[in-house]
Amino acid sequence: MSGTDCGSARFVLSKGGIITNQQQHETLCRRLLDSPVIAAVKDDAGLDAALQSECGAVFLLYGSAAGVCTQVDKVRAAGKLAIVHIDLIDGLSGREAAVDALEALCHPDGLISTKPAVIRRARHLGLVTVQRAFLLDSMSVENLSAQLAVGKPDFLEVLPGIMPRIIARITASTDTPVIAGGLIQYKDEVMAAMGAGAAAVSTSSPAVWAM
Repeated sequence: MSGTDCGSARFVLSKGGIITNQQQHETLCRRLLDSPVIAAVKDDAGLDAALQSECGAVFLLYGSAAGVCTQVDKVRAAGKLAIVHIDLIDGLSGREAAVDALEALCHPDGLISTKPAVIRRARHLGLVTVQRAFLLDSMSVENLSAQLAVGKPDFLEVLPGIMPRIIARITASTDTPVIAGGLIQYKDEVMAAMGAGAAAVSTSSPAVWAM
């Protein structure tokens, strides 16, 4: 199977013909949820550990414009999805042009951002999109619907992920699959989030990756 570009959309060639960008996108979204625990990594040691784990996807929460492509290549070579948090990459601004540059240079499977406009651009490029939201107070919860309407992400990651009552409230109010992230360190916290309706959890804890 090989890739080719056609305008702004990417296509994958297979023996059976052409798999459209939309079909590939849907496949990647399903793969993200194949494993309910997503490895979130903040440094090289964490990345090395994640590559050895059973997690099917890796959230890259660190890096630089000069090195992020190498990180993406490592993750994909390990057979895992590489999802880059573009807001946390040194040298890349949180602008739509940065999304274009990241996609053109590195071809990550997906992108994370807190910015709806950035998410919208990534979605237009066919990337798996994860909109990250920090739930600091009731207003931040109430504003989620408006933010989702702008970005229309594939997934919503809410932090901290150890608030099952709030997660249940959010999952009941949106069709966007929810990922619970942040402060999750134990199996019972994973089970509580999933029981509240989360489609998956993201965590930097290797002990949770092994569950």
